[in-house]
Amino acid sequence: MKLPENYMERVYAGWMGKVIGIRLGAAIEGWTYEKIQRVFGELWDYPARYKNFAADDDSNGPVFFVRALEDCKDLNKFSAQDVAEALLNYAPFEHGFFWWGGYGVSTEHTAYLNLRNGIPAPRSGSVEQNGSTMAEQIGGQIFIDPWGLVSPGNPEQAAKLAEKAASVTHGGNGVWGGVYVACAISLAFVEPDLEKVLEKALDYIPADCEYARVVRAVTDYYKEHPENWRDCFQYIYENFGYDKYPGNCHIIPNAAVMILSMLYGGGDFERTLCICNMCGWDTDCNVGNVGCIMGVHCGLEGIDYDKWRKPINDFLACSSVVPSLNAMDVPYGASYFAKMAYLLAGENPPAPWDKLLNEGLETCHFEYPGSTHAIRSRGQGQCFIRNTDEQAFTGSRSLKLSVSWASAGEEQCFYKQTYYRPEDFSDSRYDPFFAPLVYPGQTVRLSVMPMPCNGMDMTAQIYAKNGATGEMIRGEKVAADGAWHQLSLTIPGGTDGYIQEVGVILLGTACGFAQGDFTAYLDDLFVEGDPDYRMDFAKLQMEYWHGLHQEVPQFARLKGHTYLEGPYLSLSCADFGEMYTGHHLWKDYALSCTLRPETGDIHLIQARVQGAMRSYAAGFYGSGKVALLKNQNGYKMMVEKEFPWETGKEYRLTLTVEGSKVKLAANGETLLEWEDSEPLQHGGVGVAVQKGSHCLYRDWEVRSLDTV
Repeated sequence: MKLPENYMERVYAGWMGKVIGIRLGAAIEGWTYEKIQRVFGELWDYPARYKNFAADDDSNGPVFFVRALEDCKDLNKFSAQDVAEALLNYAPFEHGFFWWGGYGVSTEHTAYLNLRNGIPAPRSGSVEQNGSTMAEQIGGQIFIDPWGLVSPGNPEQAAKLAEKAASVTHGGNGVWGGVYVACAISLAFVEPDLEKVLEKALDYIPADCEYARVVRAVTDYYKEHPENWRDCFQYIYENFGYDKYPGNCHIIPNAAVMILSMLYGGGDFERTLCICNMCGWDTDCNVGNVGCIMGVHCGLEGIDYDKWRKPINDFLACSSVVPSLNAMDVPYGASYFAKMAYLLAGENPPAPWDKLLNEGLETCHFEYPGSTHAIRSRGQGQCFIRNTDEQAFTGSRSLKLSVSWASAGEEQCFYKQTYYRPEDFSDSRYDPFFAPLVYPGQTVRLSVMPMPCNGMDMTAQIYAKNGATGEMIRGEKVAADGAWHQLSLTIPGGTDGYIQEVGVILLGTACGFAQGDFTAYLDDLFVEGDPDYRMDFAKLQMEYWHGLHQEVPQFARLKGHTYLEGPYLSLSCADFGEMYTGHHLWKDYALSCTLRPETGDIHLIQARVQGAMRSYAAGFYGSGKVALLKNQNGYKMMVEKEFPWETGKEYRLTLTVEGSKVKLAANGETLLEWEDSEPLQHGGVGVAVQKGSHCLYRDWEVRSLDTV
């Protein structure tokens, strides 16, 4: 089935609508209709302002579960178990990501532990396994949006994919709600009448299920009483309220207010989302789903930019165990969904999207109207950032950077923030953690067109900032001549500290008046090359979010007890513990680290980490032995050798990955080599312990093979 011509813009609008809805509802999640009325009265805007909005389960699930499409070996055999493996791979163990309320309390937690203990999907989320109360909570629909976004105008495909995905954690109406929402999103791409979208989506769920009953009941009430949405909410409260359904957050009451808002919203994005929010209950979930449907339905032109999009600035924090995927931007998510949509449809994306989807997902390309890719600014002048079609180096759009009343000699920085810390957020929703997106040894590239201005001579200069030292690493400087310049900056390798920013500096010098206005256009900002960096744990301090959320900087924690102790990173466990850092797209490199085993028999370093279920690991594996292992949905020992290591002593281990070859060395001597017939192609680095072990790590070093 051919994808709609305007698909790229509308998949971005749908995902943007989802993110807007989550943010709109998050601050009042769980509030009742009466409480919202009492506190706010009418609520037609975001109820809270954030420095940056921290991670949320309603966005974590969609962006990571859909990766099952890419991770599975054969799309023709795509199954619920593929989605289950994505859940196990990307979610931390019992912290962050979503609500870990306990087995038999939280639906997702229950399903996760089922999967961890060998109960396969879809049994893991079924009514038969967990009971109807557990299976029919709201999660079956709140994570489901991508399956509609990758199936534009193809509700049959959306239904099949959504049923598989929802059944990993839910059953019964929990699954049918997911199917319904995915089909509504799919239909919104091709059906302009929103009421028909809601009606047609019913064709893909059982006519006699409770979900279909509530959709029809609310629709019938609307047709008889189309004037006042508050009267309809009272009808829902009396007939489908929380008191009618068991559990913490049942899907049926929340589905009812979603349908209410889309019927009484009159096709208007803002009115629909705000009505849904004012109904209360699980607001971020409900408004997020409605926002995705309405984003696709209304398109970008139907979403007020300054009111709804500008506060988000295209930034999306996540809390997966792949830390370089946790500082995501909204265009990345939309483009990833689009890449999967074209793959499923067997089509090639049109230019310039063909290159961007296949090679440039990480690029700041600004091709979506209004997109900023989370570019920020700082400086003494008044800075403005706006997407434009006035100029472009590639494609048809770029980012317009403007400075008003800039003083001569004062630098104005426009940058991509490449590492986030607790002070960048107002709260710690769903416990995010981050690794830098850029490292020493890599090269930053961008295209800039600085425009001549009256009263000032202006230059543009590429730069990177070391967040640990504050050092500004500067590259080529070009004059404002109204032409495009391709600039590059290779960050010096062999250093420690983290890269906090990459971008461009605009600087005016007096040429008549001491103040002036100037403009530049920015396009195609990206990073390439291999890392060459060090990490001195003695220079780091634990990042404090709150009393129960403290993290080792630059690392994601899957499981285990972690902390900093002088020059060491400490990791211990009762069963297993793992931590990851680096970038998910690294390919060939060598990780070196000094290990001091303290207790237990298994002490490892890891390479090409793609999450909790895919990586290479090597190190001490049993008394007097070293081994190379591959984690492919479970660790398997590939080769081993006798090596008389001892607790309390230090050993310098180096794990090298090059193409299909994996090698372990200790104190400079190669111990083990192995060639993988089905190699993991890329991934970050990490440390791991098993079976109650405790290990100390120091003098972390990741090097390009050219420098080894």
